[in-house]
Amino acid sequence: MTARSGQAFETERVLSDVEALLTQPIPTAGPTVSEGETDTGEWTLTRGERFLIIPLWESDDLTGLYEPEWNEAVETAEEYLANLVRELDHRWGTHRKVAMHVPLFRKQAGEPLSPLFQALLDNDCYGDLAVWGPVSARRWVAVSVGHSDGDAPMIMVAAVCDLPITELEEQP
Repeated sequence: MTARSGQAFETERVLSDVEALLTQPIPTAGPTVSEGETDTGEWTLTRGERFLIIPLWESDDLTGLYEPEWNEAVETAEEYLANLVRELDHRWGTHRKVAMHVPLFRKQAGEPLSPLFQALLDNDCYGDLAVWGPVSARRWVAVSVGHSDGDAPMIMVAAVCDLPITELEEQP
């Protein structure tokens, strides 16, 4: 669960959250640490070497949903992301896609990952990334939506990194 659980998706709020994330200090070193609300422990931020990740929106739990309701919930989340991407494309130009299946396969094989990809996967953020950058002061931005399994809520996240966010090459 994230601190965004139960909040309606509002494009302007999400855009504001992404803009605010761009102004936050990014650690240059140190361990990856996830933070949560003090009273509930719900995830609010993950910070690590050269990056920050925040949840932007969380859907309702998908437990007990079957077709067509399950498909509608996933399509709604994807539409929300498409709206956000469209707005960010207007601000920063056309995004690039960075697939998450290669980092996932590397994690499953026990291979090392960059702290950013490791943190995304550790927070069950498996959706492909839409990436822009550098957008300001040598910062790259990525947004994504996905879920860890069929019943888990859909979670939209934003990441800001002071290194380029690039696609990992598939290994033979």
